[in-house]
Amino acid sequence: MTILMYGTTWCSDCKRAKQFLGEQRVPYDFVDVDGDPAGRAVVQAHNGGKDVIPTIVFDDGSVLVEPSNAELAAKLGLQTTAKNAFYDLVVVGSGPAGLTAALYAAREGLSVLVVERGGVGGQAGVTERLDNFPGFPEGVTGAEFADRLRAQAERFGVEILSAQEVTAVGTDGQYRTVTTGDGATYAAFAVLLALGSTYRRLGIDGEDDLIGAGVHFCATCDGAFYRGRRVVVIGGGNSAGEESVFLTRFAEHVTVVTRDDALTASKIVVAKLEEHPAIDVVTGANPVGFATDDAGRLRALVVERAGERSEIAADGAFVFIGLSPNSALVRDLVEVDGAGFVVADPGMQTSVPGVFVAGDVRSGSTKQAASAAGEGAAAALAVRRYVEPLASGVRTTLVEAGV
Repeated sequence: MTILMYGTTWCSDCKRAKQFLGEQRVPYDFVDVDGDPAGRAVVQAHNGGKDVIPTIVFDDGSVLVEPSNAELAAKLGLQTTAKNAFYDLVVVGSGPAGLTAALYAAREGLSVLVVERGGVGGQAGVTERLDNFPGFPEGVTGAEFADRLRAQAERFGVEILSAQEVTAVGTDGQYRTVTTGDGATYAAFAVLLALGSTYRRLGIDGEDDLIGAGVHFCATCDGAFYRGRRVVVIGGGNSAGEESVFLTRFAEHVTVVTRDDALTASKIVVAKLEEHPAIDVVTGANPVGFATDDAGRLRALVVERAGERSEIAADGAFVFIGLSPNSALVRDLVEVDGAGFVVADPGMQTSVPGVFVAGDVRSGSTKQAASAAGEGAAAALAVRRYVEPLASGVRTTLVEAGV
């Protein structure tokens, strides 16, 4: 499917649509109508002479104007409503932990629904390349990895909803409930929280205004917008290093900036950065703000070194400084630690019986794809042990009632 999105860099609905397509790993071309009279004419032709953005044109001739995520999901043929009202297990999140748990549980004979607000595969799905996941000696792209996980889960009968927000997780007697953004509520014997984590923000001057329009958190999603331009990558770990190398496919030059005295990435990643002619590394530099031009576009990252401020010229900035747990949804339901990660017992069960957790959102997890998959498998086996007596009791009750 060929998609042309007409919009501007400052349009909030354009940012949302771009983020949605990026999460779903749907390729598209973006036309900035601020600097493209022909593109603006296309927008006006589809909107009765009005400048309404985003205007999204598909190869079948159809057009969506200011579409909601639900409308985009429908156009892309994404399943957002489940077939049944009850499942043995509902998994919230579709990263390596969630999908591994789902396929293991399905193989054990449980009915499983997976609900994902973004694109299937979680952060792993939008990572340029996984080089340390067992079984892939040459590495594997995040998109291929996610597609393989999805296909494997669906082969065992797992039902997957994508682009569907979970708005509440609760309890109803012996059942656990999951409510989605369209108002539907699904009941289950057990719920697995595989909520993952998101990239932390810098919290510096100018960041909020530039997010999606100069400041980004996903190189795979937004790197192509900086073809032939200069970008900075903020962070010194493996994610920052790997994404910096990826960005050189588009950017003319990449500057890696870390507040630490040295990069904290692995030796292999550090070597890649040091050997690449289009990458410079600046250490001991604390980001304090973003500078913009008269049009409000990013011009430079402002850093402080040894008490003095200076600017690093950049057309775009990519931030990789760690992760925050996506636990806001359940912080009033289950126990969390001081940083907001969900606390669990050795059997992956939270403080609420029947509510399990696995992956990045779990307190003490390693934040690695391979270990997340292992946690998913362990959680699925724990769920099976929890569900079996409940399911058996329900079946016995139904038989006694002559149902």
